[in-house]
Formats: sequence, structure tokens, C-alpha cells
Amino acid sequence: MTSTSARPTACLALADGTVFYGRGFGATGTTTAELCFNTAMTGYQEIMTDPSYAGQIVTFTFPHIGNTGVTPEDDETGDPVAAGMVVKWDPTEPSNWRSVDNLNKWMSARERIAIGGIDTRRLTRAIRQQGSPHVALSHDPEGNFDVEALVAEARAFSGLEGLDLAKDVTCAQSYRWNEMRWAWPDGYPRQDNPKFKVVAVDYGAKRNILRCLASAGCDVTVLPASATAEDVLAHKPDGVFLSNGPGDPAATGEYAVPMIKSILDDTNLPVFGICLGHQMLALALGAKTIKMNHGHHGANHPVKDYTTGKVEITSMNHGFAVDAQTLPDGVEESHVSLFDGSNCGIRMTDRPVFSVQHHPEASPGPQDSFYLFERFADAMAANA
Repeated sequence: MTSTSARPTACLALADGTVFYGRGFGATGTTTAELCFNTAMTGYQEIMTDPSYAGQIVTFTFPHIGNTGVTPEDDETGDPVAAGMVVKWDPTEPSNWRSVDNLNKWMSARERIAIGGIDTRRLTRAIRQQGSPHVALSHDPEGNFDVEALVAEARAFSGLEGLDLAKDVTCAQSYRWNEMRWAWPDGYPRQDNPKFKVVAVDYGAKRNILRCLASAGCDVTVLPASATAEDVLAHKPDGVFLSNGPGDPAATGEYAVPMIKSILDDTNLPVFGICLGHQMLALALGAKTIKMNHGHHGANHPVKDYTTGKVEITSMNHGFAVDAQTLPDGVEESHVSLFDGSNCGIRMTDRPVFSVQHHPEASPGPQDSFYLFERFADAMAANA
């Protein structure tokens, strides 16, 4: 058990009975979730608003969280999706010309709980050794905590296995997207001369993925996760994109896999998937997915592209992975993690169908992986 010298106003209780005390900020109350850690030094706002973090509380290993403030331009979706935040040092007043608010107010307004003053090194080691634990995070300005009840709440959390969370974060109805990547000095320009028509299936799509598609020359129509093959093909697309998202891929695959199989069986359209979209494609092709011990979450993950022999520095956020040993004939591993050898990409050997586990839109390299969007555009051009 750890404590702070001042009266604690927040408490993080793990299902194994371990309790961390600290200083709360953001919203008050209690939330339960799976706890993960993220090693990125920047991008905390993008991480908190990434729909792939649904059902998770994020421990940030970098101590200076909140020092650049927040801006609506950096939201990956309308509101934070991650359940909460754990940091070492309390957020300071922001120092950045783009900032329009501070992190504490931003978290509070969006009803997300955070705790500071935590030994995040110790917590991260525990996650790495024991796997992502189930936790309860509570913030009470008066410091009144029923620790036994919090531990019981953590133990009662069902976990992410078997959960279809894509249905909770997908769009309610279809929409068009033409905003491109941020460019100095005007911000986000619009795509007014698209070359390809793309349907993006939204399992929890990040805005910057859609921007990258637009920047690669795509006129993007976004459809909900429940879209059928008929819904997709009604738009007469040149290509189909499968987005990132949260939860257990096998659960989302109950309805996503039949749609993808139909697209693959009935058309020769280029298909490109990222993160959960990668896992959905793998399942549709006959492979399997597995739950990882603590997943990959960060912006410093080296990945090798077997098709070029190059190594790129990538951003990752996933707790499940494709089991490369289950890939069927006609499908090969295209990318691999140089941290642990886990699968990071697949492709069909005879068709323009491919996907990656990492996030090429997050640009930690900073542009190491943008070629994947260009590869998708090239496949559509060749298929025209």
C-alpha cells in the first residue's frame, strides 16, 4: 500500500487487494475498468479520446501529463472514452500556444476521474508481471473511502474478454468525411479533389485515421459497425476500410466477420484494416485472436515490415492480438513487433487486402507508417 503525505482524495483499488492512495482531479465518483499503461511522452488527450480505450483506465508512465493543456483540435472523438487516468505528478498549468483549457477542468467537464501522486513505476511493473488488472478508481474530495467495497467492485468487474464494445462507440448513422491532416498554418484543410470513394466501417474510428484517408485522396463515407455488406456496396466504393476499436474482437466479429467475408467473397475490392479492423479481417480470413498479458500501449514500438525490410517506430493500443500461427494458406504475416515478435500485420498474397495492428495515423515516427494509406490508394488505383 502506498500513501501521500497529505490527506488522500483518490484511491485506486486492484482486484488482488493492492491499494494506492493519491490526489484526485477531474470528476468525482467511482469507476471500474481494466488498468493498462501507456509509454507515450505526448498525446494524452488523443489517448483519452481514442475509442479503442473503452473499458480501460490508463496509467501514463511519462510523468508530465497535462503540461501542454488541451485543445478541441486534438480530440479523436467527441468525448473521452477511456474510463480514467493515473499519473505520477499532478497536472501543472499548461504552457503551449495551442492550449485552450487545462486538463483538470477538461476531465471534470467530461466526467472522467483521475488520480495523481501515484508510483507509476511500481504500478507499471505490477501490470507487466501480473497482466492488466481489474480496478476501481474513486475520487472523493473529503477522502472518505470504503476500501473493502472498492476492492469488491474491482473483483466484480467482468473484464474485456467476451465484450463487444464497438457497438458502444460506433457512429449512430452514416456521414461523410473530407477533413485532411493538420497543416501549418491553416489547420485542417478539406479534400476537394478526391480520386477514390472509400467506405469506412466504424468500430470506434479515430478522427485522424479518417483525415489520413482524405489526405491520401479518398472521399470517405463512414458507416456504423453494424453495416451489412449490402450497406457497404450500396455506396459503390473503390475500397473498404475497417477501423480501430475497443473490446474483444471475437465478440465484435459475431456480426462484423460475416459482412467482411461477404465483401471478400463477392468483390475484388481493396480492403485495409487498422487495429480492431486488422483483427476483424484476420478472423474473416480464418485466423484466431488471443488476449495478451498486458497488451501494447505506447508510441515507441518498433515494427518490421517484411514487404520492404524496413523498421518503423509506431503507436500501438491493443490488448488482443492476431495469432500468426493460425493464418490460413494465402494469407501471410506482413509486419511483426520487434519487442515481442507478436503479429502486427497481414496480407492476402493474391489480392489487395491487408491490415496492420499498429496505428499509422498517430505518426510517432513521425511519418514512418503513412505509406500504408498510400499503399491502399495505390491498390484502388490499380483496381480501377
